[in-house]
Amino acid sequence: MAPPGLTIGQAAKAAGVTRKAIRVYEARGLLTSAQRTTAGYRLYDSRDVELLVFIRRARALGLHLDDIRDVLAVRGAGPPPCPTVRDLLDDRIAEIDADVADLLALRKTLTDARQRAEDRDDDQPMAFCGIIEDS
Repeated sequence: MAPPGLTIGQAAKAAGVTRKAIRVYEARGLLTSAQRTTAGYRLYDSRDVELLVFIRRARALGLHLDDIRDVLAVRGAGPPPCPTVRDLLDDRIAEIDADVADLLALRKTLTDARQRAEDRDDDQPMAFCGIIEDS
């Protein structure tokens, strides 16, 4: 008789994640290695599912797996991890702001190149494409 618990597929469905995600979370140390049946199947309990839901929600907020592992480490040490989460969210917002600025600069470069492409004479000799070569 197998010990009580959820298989990886059942735990994944209950938490709203994939089986592959669970394996990654185990490999990255966010989730402790699951118990195994005599046949080698992983088994999870309700605490594991709660943790998987937490990880899914943290990922939905844009936190990286390393960030989530840090939050879990703070929680495991005793104090509430909310100050750490606030700092991580601030860091993530700054990353996104930088990405947006980079994308806006790239958009301007592309728009300028596209405008110059309208003014080009495509019959000019170029090795490949003058639109790119002139950029």
